[in-house]
Amino acid sequence: MLTACASLPLTSTDNICSIFRAKHHWHSSALAMQEKWNLPINVAMAVMYQESKFRRKAKPPRRYLLGLIPWKRRSSAYGYSQAVDGTWQAYIDDTGKRFARRTSFEDSLDFMGWYMNRSSDAAGIALNDAYRQYLAYHEGWTGYKRGNYEKKPWLKRVAGEVQTMSDRYAYQYAGCEHSLHKGTFSAFF
Repeated sequence: MLTACASLPLTSTDNICSIFRAKHHWHSSALAMQEKWNLPINVAMAVMYQESKFRRKAKPPRRYLLGLIPWKRRSSAYGYSQAVDGTWQAYIDDTGKRFARRTSFEDSLDFMGWYMNRSSDAAGIALNDAYRQYLAYHEGWTGYKRGNYEKKPWLKRVAGEVQTMSDRYAYQYAGCEHSLHKGTFSAFF
């Protein structure tokens, strides 16, 4: 059936198997990222879930002047990965991917692999530790090393949610990985 070739809309973002069945090319991108950066797919996908809920043009909320007038956004974060301008530019400079876009799932996932690999090097965070990887992703390497998150109980709670989602995705993926590797059509039937 020809419609099976088309990318389907996401109906369930809390199930990694559903995500990869709906967006079959995302699985290929995730495998490439994992091979290149050695970052487990479930960790990157859990952070992306938290950051953008898989929305390609996600942006942080606006501030309001006097509580009424829309003002500036809280940061320059944008796209699937919610990468800020400066860090995105460092990724481009480091990888040479001049045409990478934050609205591209593949590029955003590669960025996350690059960033978390650097977090492992810079701050000694295990690549499979979604909790600490998220803290470093949110606070930056310097902020993480300083322990800035210790004064932010809400951030530690969110990092715990990311770890829980990462664990859920890992469990789910173990159950569907084989069918996803068989190819797009077998994943549908």
